[in-house]
Amino acid sequence: MNKNNFAVLFVTAFMFITSASLQAQRKSKKNKEEVVAVTKTAPYTSPKLVVGIIVDQMRFDYVTRFWDQYGDGGIKRLVNDGFNCKNNHFNYAPTYTGPGHASVYTGTTPATHGIIANNWYDKKLDESVYCVQDDSFNSVGTETDAGKMSPFRNNVTTITDELRLHNQMKSKVIAVAIKDRGAVLPGGHTANGAYWFNGKNEGNWVTSSFYMNELPKWVKDFNNSNVAEGYKKPWNTLKNIASYTDSGLDSNAYEGLFKGEANSAFPHDLPALWEENGQFDIIKATPYGNSITADFALAALEGEKLGTDAITDFLAISFSSTDYVGHKFGVNSKEIEDTYIRLDVDLQRILNTLDEKVGKGEYTVFLTADHGAVDVPSYLKDQKVPAGYVDNNQIKAKLDEFVKYNYGTTDIVKNISNGQIFLDHKIVKNLDLSLSEIEEQLAKEIMSYGICNRVYTGEQMWNNEYTKGIPSILQMGYNQERSGDVLLVYKPDYISYSTTGSTHGSAYSYDTHVPLLFFGKGINKGETYERTEIPDIAPTIASLLGVEFPSGTTGNPISKVIK
Repeated sequence: MNKNNFAVLFVTAFMFITSASLQAQRKSKKNKEEVVAVTKTAPYTSPKLVVGIIVDQMRFDYVTRFWDQYGDGGIKRLVNDGFNCKNNHFNYAPTYTGPGHASVYTGTTPATHGIIANNWYDKKLDESVYCVQDDSFNSVGTETDAGKMSPFRNNVTTITDELRLHNQMKSKVIAVAIKDRGAVLPGGHTANGAYWFNGKNEGNWVTSSFYMNELPKWVKDFNNSNVAEGYKKPWNTLKNIASYTDSGLDSNAYEGLFKGEANSAFPHDLPALWEENGQFDIIKATPYGNSITADFALAALEGEKLGTDAITDFLAISFSSTDYVGHKFGVNSKEIEDTYIRLDVDLQRILNTLDEKVGKGEYTVFLTADHGAVDVPSYLKDQKVPAGYVDNNQIKAKLDEFVKYNYGTTDIVKNISNGQIFLDHKIVKNLDLSLSEIEEQLAKEIMSYGICNRVYTGEQMWNNEYTKGIPSILQMGYNQERSGDVLLVYKPDYISYSTTGSTHGSAYSYDTHVPLLFFGKGINKGETYERTEIPDIAPTIASLLGVEFPSGTTGNPISKVIK
């Protein structure tokens, strides 16, 4: 090799080595920058405030049915700028307020959290118990027993508990609702405060000594401001009633009446009906109950300074009056249409205040329901839809006759409630009878009455694992410690209720299909028709916040919701 060729080769090799070295340095620098970028971006979202909204007895179709009546800043804003889960269901029964609120916030079902109904027969105590009643605590803000409540019957943690635990109890959690259970169960075991409305002659917001020994100043100020008194006024439609074309006739045979009314037509003169209908209690069964809930929630936002620092707070709001109105007037009433039009206004008011006080893009909201509702069966029957009513007294009389004839005593049946039959296991054992055989015989007897679509036994719930359909829904609501021995599934659109107004509790879609909307910081804009379930809400919010799932979680995060 001559000198010139060697020189060219040397220069070429030097340039190659230099280029490779520079590329390696650039790659190393880029990797370091990416590491820094990843380090700076936390794998979770930190809104200043999470607002959980449950609308009591809100069917999914209330979003679509009244869509043209809504303004742009309430439900439409949540749908258009948030994420809409259109095929969202409760995956258990019975579908009641207590279990609904517990399931939303625990991420599981009554089989795990233990809130199997609003009231249920306690097999150990041999008496009926209320889901949040706790006589070991005192009322705060009233001399009545209205405040003797706590979440002690809920066996697991809530998303609100996990947020507090994650942040060393620095996050604030406040829960408000007209109904005590609508505040106590979402607030969880560690809430800073849970408040509910005590009507009758008081009209004040109260709480339990489980949370505090004295009402905060902002609550006292709210109670002293006579805001509730301002709703003692006639209830007429917000808009021209002629525009209310998405509901039935204003006065009809399918609606209940306030005491003192001759018919169910608008307007409802609250001042004239005041004394005969429990004074402030009548507000609960009007959209004014939702409005005073919104008033109080916004007072809590200000009074507790929620969402004012980098540590995430949580405001749980339950609108209970939608349920009271539905029970009295039914899902196809002008009253329901007006109630949701007015609720939309209150939701817009809340969102606007959050924009102002917390900041646009700095808070996260979810909205769902604790159950749906059936259309009034007497109305359905008149429309030639199969429907009917169940007479519990008649069932008990027939069942007593059957049990007496076959076993010589009616004492075997201890209680019938919530579509379940509870047997006295001691008597069964003393009579040397087989529990499983009695359950099966009672199930077959009940099926012969013509009111049930199917009947299941406790043994079936214990020994089988159902994965779909009605039996799976029942099993998710079946708590081995607390539930009964025979489970009745009434025929679709058959209810144990009055012939006016709507109710709920079944495993059918009119009770299980409810809205689920997510909105705000960390939330994608979009929609899905894929099935989602109520227990998915808590782990979705937990994943968004980067906190641990509630301890009993059986749901899954809805990945499409989170950015």
